[in-house]
Amino acid sequence: MREYATLLVILIKLLDWSLIVSGGVLSFYLLEASKNFPTYQGLMPSSYLNALGIAFLLSAWWFPAFNVYKSWRGESLFDEVRTLLLSWGVSMVALLVFMVFTKTTTEFSRHWLGLWFGLVFAGLVLSRITLRLVLRYLRKKGLNQRHIVLVGSSDLTAQVAKRVQASDWMGLEITGFFSDENNTIDALNPLGDLSNIVDYVEQHDVDQVWLTLSLKEMDKIETICRQLHSVSVEVLLIPDISSLRLLNHSVSQIDGMPVINMSVSPMKGTNALVKWLEDKLLSAFILLLISPLMLLIALAVKLSSPGSVFYRQERISWNGKRFQMLKFRSMPVDSDKNIVWGHAKSKHPTRVGQFLRKTSLDELPQFINVLKGDMSIVGPRPERTVFVEQFKHEIDCYMQKHLVQAGITGWAQVNGWRGDTCLQTRVKYDLYYVENWSLWFDLKIIVMTMFKVFNHEEAI
Repeated sequence: MREYATLLVILIKLLDWSLIVSGGVLSFYLLEASKNFPTYQGLMPSSYLNALGIAFLLSAWWFPAFNVYKSWRGESLFDEVRTLLLSWGVSMVALLVFMVFTKTTTEFSRHWLGLWFGLVFAGLVLSRITLRLVLRYLRKKGLNQRHIVLVGSSDLTAQVAKRVQASDWMGLEITGFFSDENNTIDALNPLGDLSNIVDYVEQHDVDQVWLTLSLKEMDKIETICRQLHSVSVEVLLIPDISSLRLLNHSVSQIDGMPVINMSVSPMKGTNALVKWLEDKLLSAFILLLISPLMLLIALAVKLSSPGSVFYRQERISWNGKRFQMLKFRSMPVDSDKNIVWGHAKSKHPTRVGQFLRKTSLDELPQFINVLKGDMSIVGPRPERTVFVEQFKHEIDCYMQKHLVQAGITGWAQVNGWRGDTCLQTRVKYDLYYVENWSLWFDLKIIVMTMFKVFNHEEAI
């Protein structure tokens, strides 16, 4: 079936175009009884037929531009559905822009456009799910396979082979591996040393060569790639970077140059916008909700001991940015002159301050920091400047937690790593948050905070 891949792509394109046209027609007839559509002869009013034709042309342009028809073998259904949504959405937006410029928007029913978009998207997703199920069945039967050879004999090579063999639905068959070393890999045939790769590819049915070599062996990688230029085979590099501490690693391009992102912030593009909206909307809502409570706390702090209501302390946030973090003052004025990390139990808060620290109510003013943009609701807890300068030399990867904004609460805090607890473990939890950030992860942490943090005996 591999030989018919081009035919399969053509059939998928025809199916997509059919779904787009038929979806528009079906939406029209579903709404015809309830909508006052223009009188027409034939299939539909001419204006609606024109819209179908324009949408067809736009999708024929945008779908390939967004790589809708690339091979999705081994990639997640979610990524494919997201690409379909983006490409079909852009096509519809382009159609709406065309209607605005031609001043024809009033000629079309908004309900028709909405129903058309929804029906077509549902059809596109359903067709991809069906295709995946069919291909998965065929691949498990030994059809539609891609034949692969590995280059290398490291632990990474064995791991790659094991994962591919356990995922037979991908239709990937590993024939064996080449290596200059005398290592063995379970359930994998040795095919010879590296000098035999080209001859083997010429004499056998090989679709791809996967290089599972260390980045230290760049000379060897370059030599193998140069040799494989003489044969028609796809070459993929899976570098052995297991010894490196990676954070949000991925592959991207800069002006056409391939780049491996080894340690980057997740707060870019759409993620940054989502995080900004999350912080601004939630902090504004929460401040509005807790304003009466904050007024009562401020009055209690003022009456309990002389001094200001708020306690300000310089902390470090995203990209090393310094800011003044706010708290309700829980100790007498000038009681924090001696800068010592931890030792929360040795501090002597006021009676009101003791209650505030136990319930974490002294942290509420930090929602003002969030609204100002100094902090986020969820993120690694910020530390004082003097301790950041100390810990960045003592704790591995400590500064990487500053790839996101500091937060009022975080993954480490809701798991009990706060106060006088192990700082190394706390940093590991912070880095896990940076690596796995998502809106849903933030919401999960916020819910956990409501049930755990406010009843914890240690202060944030």
